[in-house]
Amino acid sequence: MSEGPLRNAMTVDVEDYFHVAALAESISRDDWSKHEYRAEANTHRLMDLFAEFDIKATFFMLGWVAQRSPKLVREIHAAGHEVGCHGMSHQLIYEQSPAEFERETRDSKALLEDLTGAPVSGYRAASWSVTRQSLWALDIIHAAGFEYDSSVFPIRHDIYGIPDAPRYPATMRTPSGQQLVEFPPSIATFAGVSVPVAGGGYFRLLPYWLTRMGLRQINHDRKRAFIFYLHPWEVDPEQPRVKVGWRSRFRHYTNLHKTQDRLRALVTEFRFTTVRNVLSDIGLLAA
Repeated sequence: MSEGPLRNAMTVDVEDYFHVAALAESISRDDWSKHEYRAEANTHRLMDLFAEFDIKATFFMLGWVAQRSPKLVREIHAAGHEVGCHGMSHQLIYEQSPAEFERETRDSKALLEDLTGAPVSGYRAASWSVTRQSLWALDIIHAAGFEYDSSVFPIRHDIYGIPDAPRYPATMRTPSGQQLVEFPPSIATFAGVSVPVAGGGYFRLLPYWLTRMGLRQINHDRKRAFIFYLHPWEVDPEQPRVKVGWRSRFRHYTNLHKTQDRLRALVTEFRFTTVRNVLSDIGLLAA
């Protein structure tokens, strides 16, 4: 049964296991093409599940994947999903120069629009890396023609987050004063403690009941739509194991075998659609 009339945003950050920041200590960007490529098959696995439940999602495509799998981008678009932009090379924004970030952002957007023949209106940064030190990126995102961003995580974390950033979709001002819609990853509050319940590693590491309770809190208690995200590699427990430190190993590999069943439970309990549809529902973007 659906949990009610609110539609929530289902999103997928389309990247492979060797792109992940948690494994960067052991995998050089120069060696990406040498690793077993699994993103295409795993993305199809998610698309099949969404088709089973008649869900349209937003797929934030990494440009590196789009270059390698142009047919996949076209298939996602043809299936009625929204194609968003996840940058080109999965670099942390605050480790790039503004010029480098602008070039990659425009190139990846142009690539996706050429492949789909449609505008790409949404952007999500690698590893949520729009932080206080990289707020300048929002002006570049706006100037590149994006209508919305989903990169500012209102949480404290060692590599990302702006803890006091707004928790719900809203029109924000970029540093230069431009207007840009922001849809932040969802946060619930338990006994005054902020808990990320938007998906990804939190979906795997936290008990499912806690995620469910947090999402119900957002939908029912606060009457707000939430956004959920995951990666294709998170439904792939057979992926190659990479030697990394204990923290990265814990973050990346814990409960991979549970993700698909948890996702199936989630989509039977809540209503999902694309980011653009949710932002249209609440009046922040045109339909």
